[in-house]
Amino acid sequence: MTGGEAEATARPALPRVDLVRVAGIAAFVLALAAYVQYKGLPRQGYQVVIILWLATVVWDIRRPLREHVAFIRDWWPPFAVLLFYLYSRGVSDDLGIFSVHYSEPIEADRWLFGGVLPTQWLQEQLCGVPCRQSLPPAWYDVVLTTVYYSHFFAALAIGAVLWKRNRDAWVHYMRRYLVIISASVVCYVLYPMAPPWMAARDGYMTDDVARITGRGWFDLTASTGSTTTAHQNVSAIGNQVAAMPSLHSALAIFIAWWAITHFTSRWRWTVLLYPASMLFSLVYYAEHYVVDEIAGALLVAVVVAGWSRWDRRRARRAAATVTGSSADGDEGGDEDGLSPDRRTASLSP
Repeated sequence: MTGGEAEATARPALPRVDLVRVAGIAAFVLALAAYVQYKGLPRQGYQVVIILWLATVVWDIRRPLREHVAFIRDWWPPFAVLLFYLYSRGVSDDLGIFSVHYSEPIEADRWLFGGVLPTQWLQEQLCGVPCRQSLPPAWYDVVLTTVYYSHFFAALAIGAVLWKRNRDAWVHYMRRYLVIISASVVCYVLYPMAPPWMAARDGYMTDDVARITGRGWFDLTASTGSTTTAHQNVSAIGNQVAAMPSLHSALAIFIAWWAITHFTSRWRWTVLLYPASMLFSLVYYAEHYVVDEIAGALLVAVVVAGWSRWDRRRARRAAATVTGSSADGDEGGDEDGLSPDRRTASLSP
C-alpha cells in the first residue's frame, strides 16, 4: 500500500448530504416564509399542527407514506381539541351566562403589591407616560415580544419532537397539555375577565396603560403594519376576555416543568428563564394581571399532580394484572388489549 493510499484509508469519510432532504427543507422554509409574509404569524394551534406535520414530512421525506399518515392518525385528537378550544373560547363571552369581570383582578393585584398596580408601574418605568406601542422599542421589548409570540408554537413543537423520538413520552406530555387547554376553556366560560389593556380602555384604570405586545417588533413591521394588525385585530372567533387563567403563563410553566423533570443536566434549570420572561412580558404588556398568572401556575400544578396520581394507580393495576396473569400461566397478556406500538400512540387513559 502506498503512502497516499494509506492516507486516504485513514481519512474519515465525510457524511453524505441527503440532497432530497435539503431540497425539501428549503422548499418548506420558503413556503412558510411566504405564508407568514401574506397571512401573518400562525396564532392558532390547529395551524401550528399542520405546519409541524409538513415539517416532519420534509425531514423524513424518504419515509414510506404510511409513516407520514401516522402523524395524522396520532395527532387528530390534539387537532380536534385545539379546534374545540378555538371555537368554544371564541363564543364563551357571547353565551351571556356571566358578566365580564373588571374590578376584582385590579383590586387583587393592588392588594398583592401594596396598592401598586404592576402593569401600570412597569409601563411607567420601561415605556413612558403615556405608554404607546408606536414608541421606539428598547432591546428588552424585542426579547419580550419574541418570548410572547413563542407561546403559539413552543409547546406543540416540543410535542412534535417527542412524537418523532419517543411516543411514550409524547403521550405523557400531550395528555397534560390538552387537559390544561381544556380546563382553561371551562374557566373562561365560568369567569370571563377583562385583561388590563381592556380595563384601561373602558375606564377602570388610567388610560396611560396600553396594549403594547407587538412593540418589540414595531420597527420590523412599521412599513406594512403586519404584526400590529395581527396583534390588534383578533380573529372574529377570538375571545378578548379569556384572561383567567393566563394560558400563556400556564404553558410556559408547563414547558419548564417538563424540561426540569425529564433532563438531568444542571443546565436544565436555565429553562426557568422562559416562564420568568413570559410572566414579566404579560404584565408589562398589559395582557394579564399577576393573579391570572398565579391561576395559570395553579392550573398546571393541579393537572400535573392529577395525571401523576392517575399514572401511579394505572401502574399498580398493570403490575397486579401481570402478577395475576403470570400466576395463571397467561403469558404475553396486556391490560388494555392493545399492542405496544398502538398503546404508546394512544392519548386515551
